[in-house]
Amino acid sequence: MKRFQSQVAVISGAADGLGKSIANRIAAEGGTVALLDLNKQLLDKTVNEFKSLGFEASGYVVDISSEEMVRQSFEQVEAAYGKIDIVVNSAGIVGPTGTKITDYPTDAFDQIYAVNLRGTFLVAKYALKAMEKNNYGRILLIASIAGKEGNPGMVGYSATKSGVIGLVKGIGKEYAETGITINGLAPAVIKTAFNDSTAPEQLAYMTAKIPMKRLGTVEEVAAMTTWIVSKECSFSTGFVFDMSGGRATY
Repeated sequence: MKRFQSQVAVISGAADGLGKSIANRIAAEGGTVALLDLNKQLLDKTVNEFKSLGFEASGYVVDISSEEMVRQSFEQVEAAYGKIDIVVNSAGIVGPTGTKITDYPTDAFDQIYAVNLRGTFLVAKYALKAMEKNNYGRILLIASIAGKEGNPGMVGYSATKSGVIGLVKGIGKEYAETGITINGLAPAVIKTAFNDSTAPEQLAYMTAKIPMKRLGTVEEVAAMTTWIVSKECSFSTGFVFDMSGGRATY
């Protein structure tokens, strides 16, 4: 399949995990991929890996909580490739786990807000500035089942991912009469290195909540994501897709 032939995709958090898997799938289907990540060493490794597979790929070191870095990276991608068709924001951090709100450090909450919510806002803002020029685009913002249901002991993560869901719904309506769609994805726990810092008891709690009684895979996320950001998905916007093994109740 070559669903993304002649299309340019920007993926944040793309050096590893969900972002890398999504970028790999888009590139394998003919897309040009611009990878954004804070980890330069891992980013360079992934870009070189993609190029060795014959993919058109480039990397940009970006802290998505920095407006200047986000703005510059989008301008650089647009200058290099002439347009931006697809944006997937998968960059994010977990923050403290297994921590009651009364013990939750305020500076940790500020940090997780800066990346998970402010960063998502910035990526969407500059993606839309680029896409408005061609009246076409597909934006996917990765939220979480924690944003729908709330995970105890993870107040910062739950609150900011809930904010991402609100962002999706708001800007989806703002752009509903254009050729640009904005959707979200709310995964339950997906098996990635992202979970390495999660307390084992927290991980066990979240897995037990999944009716399928297993973690999701990055391949499953990539499969759904690439449909959402394809031209085929043309009548869904402002919607948060479920990927929770049956956990989601709405």
